[in-house]
Amino acid sequence: MTDQSRPSVLVVEDEQALREAITYGLEDDGFAVVQAADAADARSRLHAFAYDALVVDLRLPDAGGLDVLDDALTRFPTLSAIVMTGFGGVSEAVSAIKRGAVDFLVKPFHISQLSRALRGAIEQERLRQENAQLRAQLQQRFRFDDIVGCSAPMRTVFSTLELVAPLNSTILIEGETGTGKELIARTIHRTSPRRDQQFVAFNAAAIPDGLAEAELFGHVRGAFTGAVQARVGRFELAHKGTLFIDEVSAMSLSLQAKLLRALQERRIERVGDCRPVSCDIRVIAATNLDLRRMVREGTFREDLYYRLNVVPVRLPPLRERPDDIPLLARHFVRQSCEANGVPVRTLGQDSLRVLMRHRWPGNIRELENAIEHAVAMSGADLHIMPSMFPDEIRQPAAASIVPTVSIPDEGINFVTVVSQLERELILRSLERTGGNKRQAARLLNLSRTTLIDKLERLKTVGGGTPA
Repeated sequence: MTDQSRPSVLVVEDEQALREAITYGLEDDGFAVVQAADAADARSRLHAFAYDALVVDLRLPDAGGLDVLDDALTRFPTLSAIVMTGFGGVSEAVSAIKRGAVDFLVKPFHISQLSRALRGAIEQERLRQENAQLRAQLQQRFRFDDIVGCSAPMRTVFSTLELVAPLNSTILIEGETGTGKELIARTIHRTSPRRDQQFVAFNAAAIPDGLAEAELFGHVRGAFTGAVQARVGRFELAHKGTLFIDEVSAMSLSLQAKLLRALQERRIERVGDCRPVSCDIRVIAATNLDLRRMVREGTFREDLYYRLNVVPVRLPPLRERPDDIPLLARHFVRQSCEANGVPVRTLGQDSLRVLMRHRWPGNIRELENAIEHAVAMSGADLHIMPSMFPDEIRQPAAASIVPTVSIPDEGINFVTVVSQLERELILRSLERTGGNKRQAARLLNLSRTTLIDKLERLKTVGGGTPA
């Protein structure tokens, strides 16, 4: 974390003395600086925060500085980046500029020279209206059909979809509410050999249990009170296509048994009829609950679980993929602007920082709504400012700093969890202050000696602290 009122800079340099000299010099000149000693540390920080600028050494112990530059600009196309080296030459400088750096400095250089270059680049970027078409082209590199993402969890999802979409295998999509389970199901259908046939959705939680069987399997005239004419069910409607059963966990045990039989035999019987009807369908089910736990509790059939869970696809919540937020936010901005017939708005690093620090309990659906709200509030302004987001996004509740802790059946170690939270708070405060212990203690409302004692204790138990 950095001071939101000052331009934020990530300095990546393996020589500690030089790194600290650059940090202190830039801080004195009004920048908020965070340090990283290698490429792995830099990538981790870039996953979690939208910096205004990057200063990176050409040679790092674990990777090339240009690789870090590529990763940074992939996530944040508007980032201002400067490459520095003690082995500079014309070819290196040209390569750095071609790959998106705004400047190339050869050591030794004056901190004032670096400061001027950073300030000029950041200011120029803030004034520049980005080209929406170029941004759209960039995003095409990180999508599977209509699904956007560049994070490691989403790359795993994409790899699975590429493998299973051409098949007929039954798929179980697991994920919290708002993670886009139906979008995944529709994407599988669109990229499968059944794409020219119907995609039929059935939400088990939205239909009363007494009507669910008739909705799924259809009914004949007179099968029950109110059945004045025969009706085809979702299974028959999806013949040759795909049937998507959302919130399958909401099904009653009796309906689960009938679904299991239909999946096993690929035949159904309409309510009030004994004649079987064959159905050639692909089934995709989705749940926001833990079906394994429901099986243990006896509220979901074990045999049906294994019948549905042929290929599991887990959709991570948005809080587990913060590096996808910039891509998703820009995607939703473009989508909302096009839907409303207005010019595409731009999102600066200041707005992205607001989005990336929110925990998104409503996941992608909440992010989409927040972007639509911001586009509506932007009026004639072509740049989306942080003030245009809903209050709950701009001013998260204080309780949001406490991470969500999942408590398993076997329980947790309370002391360990509290210690981990204490460690996280200390590391975050040091990160925000660039390693300055006195300022970190002030942020935590601790004395400097108390903070140092806690740091020593963390080292003792093997936690370690930043340099």
